[in-house]
Amino acid sequence: MNTTRTIRVDNLTRVEGEGALYVKIKDDLVENVQLKIYEPPRFFEAFLRGRHYEEVPDITARICGICPIAYQVTAVQAMEDAFGLKVDDQIRALRKLIYCGEWIESHVLHVFMLHAPDFLGYADAIEMAKDHPEIVQRSLQMKKVGNQIVTLLGGREIHPINLRVGGFYKVPEKKDFAQLAERLKWAREAALESVGWAASLPFPNFEQSYEFVALDYPGEYPLNEGRVVSNKGLNIGVHEYDDHFIEEQVPYSNALHARLKERGSYFVGPLARYNLAFERLSPIAKEAARAAGLGATCLNPFQSIIVRAVEILHACDEALRLIDEYEVPNQPSLKVEPRPSIGHSASEAPRGILYHRYELDEQGLILDATIIPPTSQNQSIIEKDLKYFVEQHLNLPKEELTWKCEQAIRNYDPCISCATHFLRLEIERES
Repeated sequence: MNTTRTIRVDNLTRVEGEGALYVKIKDDLVENVQLKIYEPPRFFEAFLRGRHYEEVPDITARICGICPIAYQVTAVQAMEDAFGLKVDDQIRALRKLIYCGEWIESHVLHVFMLHAPDFLGYADAIEMAKDHPEIVQRSLQMKKVGNQIVTLLGGREIHPINLRVGGFYKVPEKKDFAQLAERLKWAREAALESVGWAASLPFPNFEQSYEFVALDYPGEYPLNEGRVVSNKGLNIGVHEYDDHFIEEQVPYSNALHARLKERGSYFVGPLARYNLAFERLSPIAKEAARAAGLGATCLNPFQSIIVRAVEILHACDEALRLIDEYEVPNQPSLKVEPRPSIGHSASEAPRGILYHRYELDEQGLILDATIIPPTSQNQSIIEKDLKYFVEQHLNLPKEELTWKCEQAIRNYDPCISCATHFLRLEIERES
């Protein structure tokens, strides 16, 4: 009996970028899974060489239109590390605030526009809006609040221009936040409702044992700085990152695969942050998570949609706290004196840890650059999850299995363009 089946999805919708998935099944066992990222390499690290450090925030922001703040904040912090600068508490608070804005807009986009249609059986958010207009309209307004934070502090919504090494070109007055604070209060209530709504979605029973990796900063939920820790004993400073993590080229992908030298694949992103730092969520976010049926541990990647909703709520609440406590800094930025040096930084992009390393000369010119985005770090664990997931659903009809594989990949909200330094699905069976 011929049991060969081939499944193809020429263009995966509702992810950022282009790629393909290859699954080989032999004798009802998944023999091989390859997440093929064929989007052309973009060579950002290469053309940063020879550039002046002041250009780096604006160049790296172009790596991603969805999360430019993550790239800018990580880049400027790496330069400050190289030059021995330490910004004051209010500059740090403003960076956290603009990062909260990016979390809100990115997570809302994923939860409601990219991922929710999977759970509700719609092809896309436009189709979903016909039956659930209030949900889609509310999400658009929530995303707009995130955009407003980024615009106020960054100068514009897309590829902001106000961040610089040492601080900001211009900082806001206290009064500038009045209208934004009122919008954030509304967004916080909308986010609270969204957690309960996300928890009501149907979830498959799928749990695995993961090594979760996220940043750790005393007393704070992971965001813009900290040590790199895991639930399996990793605890290192960001300067030690290269000693424990490695990127490797695989023949079928234009994106590098990152792994822990000691143990292999690992998991970054909302689920990792949640499992490692649940107790440091804001009180309202923690309470909402418990009310949604989540404990301090969540091992089902399909429930990451709930965790993202919890992080939206946390980001709204944290943004309001930062605005309430804000005081105008004495100066918008510190004076920078270049020197031959190497600087490191890591921050929590919406999709997980983003790592930057720069080597500079005495004039502040880039000699070498390393940028490791979260999607590169999650590629290996995505493949592992798909292997187990497909094995559990081998008897499904071709069309349904294809759809479920797409949904499983969207659990990670992959940003494929960031990872090329989605999805055509092909399954080959042998018997």
